[in-house]
Amino acid sequence: MQQNTTDGVNVGLHTRWSRRLLGLVAILALVNFVVDSAIGAPLIVLPEMLDHFGTDQAAWLNATAMLAGVMWAPLLGKSADIYGKRRVLVLTLLISCVGALICAVAPTMWIFVIGRMLQGAALAAMFLSVAIVRTVCTPRLAMIIVGIVTTGTAILNVASRFLVEKLATEFGFQILFLISAAVAVAMAVCVRFLVPESLVKTPGRLDISGALLLGGGLLGVLGYISMGPELGWSAIGPLALLLGGAVALVSWFTVSSRKADPLIDVGNLGKPLLLTLLVVFLGAGSYQSMLQLIPLISDVSADQNLGYGLGGRGSVALLLAAPAVGVMLGGPAAGWLGTRIGPARTLAGAVMLGTVATIGMFLGASQLVAALCFAFLLGVTVAALGASGFNTAGDLASAQRQGVVSSLVMVMVSTGAVVFNFVGAAVLASTTVVADGATVNSATGVFSYIAIATAAFLIAAIVVVLLVRTTRPPRRMPAPNRERQAVETRA
Repeated sequence: MQQNTTDGVNVGLHTRWSRRLLGLVAILALVNFVVDSAIGAPLIVLPEMLDHFGTDQAAWLNATAMLAGVMWAPLLGKSADIYGKRRVLVLTLLISCVGALICAVAPTMWIFVIGRMLQGAALAAMFLSVAIVRTVCTPRLAMIIVGIVTTGTAILNVASRFLVEKLATEFGFQILFLISAAVAVAMAVCVRFLVPESLVKTPGRLDISGALLLGGGLLGVLGYISMGPELGWSAIGPLALLLGGAVALVSWFTVSSRKADPLIDVGNLGKPLLLTLLVVFLGAGSYQSMLQLIPLISDVSADQNLGYGLGGRGSVALLLAAPAVGVMLGGPAAGWLGTRIGPARTLAGAVMLGTVATIGMFLGASQLVAALCFAFLLGVTVAALGASGFNTAGDLASAQRQGVVSSLVMVMVSTGAVVFNFVGAAVLASTTVVADGATVNSATGVFSYIAIATAAFLIAAIVVVLLVRTTRPPRRMPAPNRERQAVETRA
């Protein structure tokens, strides 16, 4: 490994596994544990938070962090390219820590929401970790490590939720945010002193106005989609979000097209990158919608004769653990496969697997063994989609654009989750039936839900075929002793 020095930390391009690289991978994987503690884990204590603040507005408490993360992503991605990825990752973790502390002590719901918006910055930790890996490792090694870093803590995430649930029962939901703050600051210290700073930076100035317009536009439009079903589509608040978001997005596109150094140069993204982002949007969104469906079908007993239901056949935790195991295996496997056949073809394989797994959920909706098997395959799918999506996008971008391009992948993952969760929930809500005096989801709604996810994967399959045809994967991946020259040429 050849060495350089920056900010007192030895920096080199890793060409093979070493103790130093193992330490780096462990730190970045744990950094992504912060993402789950900030974005996903609070859902466990959502009922307690609603009771504490005396509100039924779950959308504000549930979706705010994810939506804010989408808003933060382009700004932090561009900042990482200009000022350094390690520096911005540390800042991201500290912002998330402050947000978690505000949530822990918030006396009112609206102060809590402000805290969640700050905590949502943690979403950037995942794509910044990917960008760091791709700037300190050779391309062949980076593909494998990206798969490990993005999915390596899946089992830890599941296990921690059982612990958090127990602690919240004893000490209140605030303990979750105190733990999240402690983990975030600990990881910030580790990143600052143990992770090297990238020597590759993009000269230029940060487009603050463009970042505010793009982030605000995404927040407004996705906020309307996410909160509209609960607050009302024609309510003043959601309509204001939609109108403000649409105006901001149009303004961003108009203004950015005239700037010499915009936040995102839309005109130069290129067809392959746009196709990659569309595949990630469709695939990740479909997976998230299926993950949302699993607890719903688990609550319904087959004895109700609705045509679906897994109630009494297995716990929800078991059904949600199956995709978590798949996630942990799928990421590294996709990275390894990407070094053999290229990330674009690996992405195509993930889409095909997701299509099969989603079709299988037609059977899994009423058969426990099938549900476990296909849920596991869906976990493998989403991990492979994420790792291959990051790797494909990274290969299509120069070294100076790794931060902003990785942020676009993360935006597509989050946007897909919001959109497809909304579509699925709307389908279920419009097809309910009354059984034993209670309103429940109908078989028509459940199977239509699965059909929509399947259709999205089929569309993604068509798009990914076009992607493979428009990219030109090398016949032979660069050997380790030639990779440094390849990276320097790309830079």
